[in-house]
Amino acid sequence: MKQIKVCGGNTLSGTIKISGAKNSAVALIPASILADDIVKIDNIPNISDIEALKEILLFLGAKVDTKDGIMTIDPKLINNKEIPKEISNKLRASYYFMSALLGKYKHVEMYFPGGCKIGARPIDQTLKGFEALGAKVVEKDNKFLITAEKLTGGHVYLDMPSVGATINTMLVAVKAQGLTIIENAAKEPEIVNVATFLNNMGAKITGAGTSEIRIKGVESLKGCFAEVIPDRIETGTYIILGALLGDNLRIENVIPEHVESLTLKLREMGVKMDIGDDYIVVNKCEKLKSTKLKTLGYPGFPTDLQQPITALLTQANGVSILEETIYENRFQNVKYLNKMGANISINGKKLKIKGPTKLKAKKVTATDLRAGACLIIAALISKGTTKIENIEHVLRGYENIIEKLTNVGAKIELEEI
Repeated sequence: MKQIKVCGGNTLSGTIKISGAKNSAVALIPASILADDIVKIDNIPNISDIEALKEILLFLGAKVDTKDGIMTIDPKLINNKEIPKEISNKLRASYYFMSALLGKYKHVEMYFPGGCKIGARPIDQTLKGFEALGAKVVEKDNKFLITAEKLTGGHVYLDMPSVGATINTMLVAVKAQGLTIIENAAKEPEIVNVATFLNNMGAKITGAGTSEIRIKGVESLKGCFAEVIPDRIETGTYIILGALLGDNLRIENVIPEHVESLTLKLREMGVKMDIGDDYIVVNKCEKLKSTKLKTLGYPGFPTDLQQPITALLTQANGVSILEETIYENRFQNVKYLNKMGANISINGKKLKIKGPTKLKAKKVTATDLRAGACLIIAALISKGTTKIENIEHVLRGYENIIEKLTNVGAKIELEEI
């Protein structure tokens, strides 16, 4: 087990370079097995979720090599066999293998995916997409057997614009016969990244990034080269830190458009930023204004930044209201923030945050990935030394976070316990 020890109150100055997007890379890697030849993916983040996906690739028989941030995957010797519970349970994104194997072999056996406990997170919309294309789904004791005599293009209307269901339906549809139309599709940049990757292989996908995606099936997919986009959630997390502690904190290798919902809101709150083509420089705001926030699918405010920005809202003057509309169990960080001195109350899907409050160091627990990021932010602005347990959650999604923060002036270290 690991924990992070954080000594708060230090100004952050210098440059943080953003890594490849976790939420994109974890879909690109399973998608690579749809190809008939070698695939290379650049800007792969060095995080534990990637190692878990690599473990599944190796289990299936793929050859995998990672060097200088480029992952090379040779899928030619893959053996389509049951993916056991102990490796599928390590992360939510394991279910992208479900769709990739079904799309390529018309047969897949694996257990329900794992991941952070932030809500029910059902996969009914993904299974709906499979069935619309001709697959038969049998579930028993959390194990799925999904088969199809033939995959045929179909019309899929998602009940909600789910990122996972959109990507999974694309992965199955690229080799299905005929035309597939996904309506009410999610619009996140990661979906565009995956569609571009598949098109580089020879797929015929149009409309990615809009609410209607059209996929014309092809018989085969070739090897290709692709690059993971910068991580907008990592970008947003460090921007939030800059608004609290920054002295010309420069965050580079970013796509500013991808974090516009955050930067526009922060400017409303009084935060000063210099936004360039591929960088953002942010400074501490001495008098943050309170605000109202509501999480939505892209281009709305991302649910993955809801927990990190809660730490910032504890320092805003007045009462802020934050509404979570995506996941019902994403307020697990609140009790720890209150333990540190915050004044936050929960009313259904809404938080009422009264500020500013002085936070004090305590021993706290990261219950999930983004809750952990929230607590690191809170610890960095607190008086004293905070210890955060279960920090493995954070290491799943933030590459070299200790090193990156240390390099800009934070006092933070990883400890074995």
